[in-house]
Amino acid sequence: MTVTRANALYRNFLGNSPGWYKKIILLFLIINPLILFSLGPVVTGWCLIFEFIFTLALALKCYPLQPGGLLTIEAIIIGLADSQTVYQEVAANLDVILLLMFMVAGIFFMKEMLLWVFTKILLNVRSKVMLSLLFSGLSAFLSAFLDALTVTAVLISVGVGFYSVYHRVASGKEFHSDDHNYSSDSELRESHRAALFQFRSFLRSLLMHGAVGTALGGVCTLVGEPQNLLIAQKAGWDFVQFFVFMAPVTMPVLCAGLLTCVALEKLQWFDYGSTLPNSVRIILQDYDQQQDQGRANTQRVRLYCQILVAIFLMFALAFHLAAVGLIGLTVIILLTAFNGITEEHQIGKAFEEALPFTALLVVFFGIVSVIHEQHLFQPMISYVLSMEKDVQPGVFFIANGFLSAISDNVFIANVYINEVVAALNQGVIDREQFEKLAVAINTGTNIPSVATPNGQAAFLFLLTSALAPLIRLSYGKMVWMALPYTLVMSVTGYLSVVFLI
Repeated sequence: MTVTRANALYRNFLGNSPGWYKKIILLFLIINPLILFSLGPVVTGWCLIFEFIFTLALALKCYPLQPGGLLTIEAIIIGLADSQTVYQEVAANLDVILLLMFMVAGIFFMKEMLLWVFTKILLNVRSKVMLSLLFSGLSAFLSAFLDALTVTAVLISVGVGFYSVYHRVASGKEFHSDDHNYSSDSELRESHRAALFQFRSFLRSLLMHGAVGTALGGVCTLVGEPQNLLIAQKAGWDFVQFFVFMAPVTMPVLCAGLLTCVALEKLQWFDYGSTLPNSVRIILQDYDQQQDQGRANTQRVRLYCQILVAIFLMFALAFHLAAVGLIGLTVIILLTAFNGITEEHQIGKAFEEALPFTALLVVFFGIVSVIHEQHLFQPMISYVLSMEKDVQPGVFFIANGFLSAISDNVFIANVYINEVVAALNQGVIDREQFEKLAVAINTGTNIPSVATPNGQAAFLFLLTSALAPLIRLSYGKMVWMALPYTLVMSVTGYLSVVFLI
């Protein structure tokens, strides 16, 4: 191979990821077999776990599917796990995979209705405190029944829509002008600059309240987050049972989160408190009136249909009419059939959000297989389970919370719940203690993970969206704005786990 081709191969490897990141991944792939032959499979397995967490923690540099997938393939090749074990792990978690494939895609077809609801709230509620509370509370409610990523996508759509409308008008153009660069303020009229600065701050705070709301609601129910269904499946809980078991922790955390929302807006701390400028409100209201007047009967019927299917979805989940993924497939069929969506490429768009993460989840199961076959977590879990029973849930909450803040909470939950199930099957703990630990694992992986975009998929989705640079929402800004929520929710969750379950 010539030098030119070698350079081309290196450039193609992991695409536009930074050079230092590529070198680290290559180093991992080279040293793992060397460690295996010199120090044994246990040490190699632990190295693999930290390497995989590294890829999750740096998800903004490169989506973890590729580097994590390469590490997992190598682990199978060098014998740390068997491909049949990975398949069995995937088969055992089919419900979770169906949830991601079909439920997320199903909610995609409800976006029009959700967008309409959030738009009306934003324009008709003048109190910023009440508006923030409604955004957070409604995001929590929707995320308890729908997919957090889809709710976040709706919030992003609302933000992008309103920002683009105002930016066009503030630049001297019409509502529907196509020839406009939203990322540049060069055409902005001087009289609008102060209002745009305040509008950006207003949108940042509102979107962060909404994103945290998805975490507040997502922890409550079986379908709120992918790891919830995974844990419920291992515990044998249905929708109602899951909610009841989690309520002693999730309800106090929900109240604490909503109170934090109010306090932040009242005190105007951590970049919260900015209101919608009146000049911006007038422009947005004029635009919304135009949209309402131009809405045809077919569009109104689509909204009514989506509302009815949303009611069916909540009923079907509450009464466990079928597996969650199959309910999601039913939602897809109903909404596409009655909304006139019949072409394959139209339906295919709905699966774009979920399938990359579904593939990543299968890679998670590969790493989990390594953990199982090499018994990597067994000494640690045995040590925790040797503690007093009353102490164990709190320790699990802290351990899960710390790891979920820097890594992916689905992966962490999967690892811990499998170890606790093994302890139950071996008679190390009884059923009552298992249920307490399952609650601690679920809440520990969901609540403290709001600390960074690495832990919460909704945060990462918002950070990597087209809206983030427009409203000046950076990684550091997101961590700073999430900090008060992280502290209040984590402390409340820990105390609830220790004293209420």
